[in-house]
Amino acid sequence: MTALHVEEAGASGPLLLCLHGIGSSSAAFAPQLEGLAEHARVIAWDAPGYGKSPDPDAPLDLDGFADAAAEVVRAYGSSAHVLGVSWGGVIALRLATRHPELVASLIVADSSAGSGTDPAKAAAMRARATELAETGPRVFAAQRGPRLVSELADAALVERVVETMAGSVRLPGYGYAAESMAGADLREELAAVTAPTLVVCGDRDTVTGVEASQVLAGGLHKTAYVIVKDAGHLANQEQPERFNAWVLSHLHIVTR
Repeated sequence: MTALHVEEAGASGPLLLCLHGIGSSSAAFAPQLEGLAEHARVIAWDAPGYGKSPDPDAPLDLDGFADAAAEVVRAYGSSAHVLGVSWGGVIALRLATRHPELVASLIVADSSAGSGTDPAKAAAMRARATELAETGPRVFAAQRGPRLVSELADAALVERVVETMAGSVRLPGYGYAAESMAGADLREELAAVTAPTLVVCGDRDTVTGVEASQVLAGGLHKTAYVIVKDAGHLANQEQPERFNAWVLSHLHIVTR
């Protein structure tokens, strides 16, 4: 696969790979690239077919996206702590079972076991690619972006989320991502994750929701579960100081 676009910050410390949600890009991790750079080497990808990364040569399933993330880890070191938000969390969990030697630990934020846990959710996820094709990225982002933050979010954040989505999503990459989510039900493989995991969820997340994060926390062996107060689905952007504090605490525990 052609090299993917990656944003980088920090020169020393543990390697932290950030995997964005299905409607986003590396731009979603600006608060982590800035706020964690003194403590870690932070890298945030644009997934294949997103943002500044090239379109994949062939359709990708969840394994394909996990393998692409594995290649990024290998390009930077022998292993990484992996932070995945929403869809990125699903990729991170599959990465941890498919390439356990590459995953030192996980931070899974506002995520789920996949849309394949419910037929209605799977169908709705698959329908998104058609919606994107019919409306175009800007209208698609204007309709979906505001739902990703809580009612407490200021207008500037809502605008950034919408602009990030509008500049990140396109076909066929978004369609491959939606299908990878629609077909995913990771509940049975959670017990196979050996990496210590921090599960994080905004208390006002209405997209995947607190219950989906609790399913992850309950199915993983080495796990801690925390709630970020006054945050919606994008807790890492809506409450970056609180979110980053939890990430740093996790990294301190697993690297000491």
